[in-house]
Parts: sequence; structure tokens; C-alpha cells
Amino acid sequence: MLLVLVALPASAADERLAQLAGQAPGLDPEVLSLALQATDCARQDALAPDARTLAVIDYSLPSTEPRLWVFDLGRRMLLFAEHVAHGRGSGDNLARSFSNREGSHQSSLGLFRTAETYQGGNGYSLRMDGLEPGVNDAARERMIVMHGAPYVDPLKALHQGRLGRSFGCPALRPQVARQVIDTLKQGQLLFAYYPDPAWLGGSRLLGCGRPAVAAGGRAKSS
Repeated sequence: MLLVLVALPASAADERLAQLAGQAPGLDPEVLSLALQATDCARQDALAPDARTLAVIDYSLPSTEPRLWVFDLGRRMLLFAEHVAHGRGSGDNLARSFSNREGSHQSSLGLFRTAETYQGGNGYSLRMDGLEPGVNDAARERMIVMHGAPYVDPLKALHQGRLGRSFGCPALRPQVARQVIDTLKQGQLLFAYYPDPAWLGGSRLLGCGRPAVAAGGRAKSS
């Protein structure tokens, strides 16, 4: 598999991907490659010029498994591997439906830039701005934020068959939420993935406007 990452020569991009993927064996390298593609395109378009940290969520995995990884891109290090909740409108243990619509209680896909923190009804929280028009750009209006939540309990999830669910927010275990939020706040990036053909085929941040994925929703290989 080879994907073109626009901000680096192919050899450097491959090396970066290999280094990061080697630290996160539970993360599909194809998903990580797409996240790095989107990151490079956002940097090229000056959408996230100061981004040095990238969070990747793979919503194709069940909620009972760790499916959020946070990377320090400068040091090429994995910082966190965590469980994360999806919206109750997206599905039960497996998320299957995604939306940019207010009131859907669904999670959104695509690349987000993180913003300011605040104290709200769910405690210490992190606002995010969606960078993909029509896909996730209503995140701020929908109050799609990162926060801690007691229903994100991996042990209870094993007994009940799924994590508790949010109203669309990527909620974390309370024990790690503040540390993860402080790592990601103020201009960092979060990439939320699901093999949705319409999004994968239409995103302007995958391949910087060039086709980057096959019709079936998987990355093209060569």
C-alpha cells in the first residue's frame, strides 16, 4: 500500500507512517495513513499551521476496544491509546451512522481542529471546529466537544456489551480526560474515521482534492 502524503517526500512519509504505526498495533495503518494525509493537507492549506499533535479515532472498531490514539507528530511518539464513546444516534457497540445535523445525536467524521477549553455541564471540555464543509463544520454549533464521562467505563462495557454513549461527543474516561484534553487543546487535530464511501470519495482533505481512496472505501494501493 502506498498513499501520497503531500507535505513530505514519499520516503519520509513512509518512514513517518511506519514509526507511528509500529507504536499503535491496534490502529489500522490504512486509517493512520489517511489521518496523516488529512493532516498534511490541512497544514498545506494553513488550516492548522501549529498542529503538532494528532488524535485518530477509528469508529469502525467496537466501543469495547481502544479506538482513539494520540500522537506527538514532532517526536513521532504515541501518547495515548484510549476508549472513546460515540453518539447514541450512531449505533450501539458499533457506530454505523454519522451526521453533521443538530439533534441527530450522531458522531461526525473527518478532520477537526481543536480550540479552547471550558468548564461545562460535563466538566472540563474541549471545543472543536470541523474543517470539512457539510461533513463536520457544524460541530461548534452542535456542541460536539471532547469531555470526560463516567459512562466511558471499559470494565462495565465488557458486561453490558458496549460503552455508554454521548450525544455525538468523543467522550473519554474521566481519569484521563483532562490530560488528553490538555495535550490536544489550542490548534491540534483530531481525525475521525469510518469507511463511508461518500465521505472518503468527496473529502478535500484526503489527497488535497485528488482522489485518494477506492470506491469501496479503502485506500488505493499501488
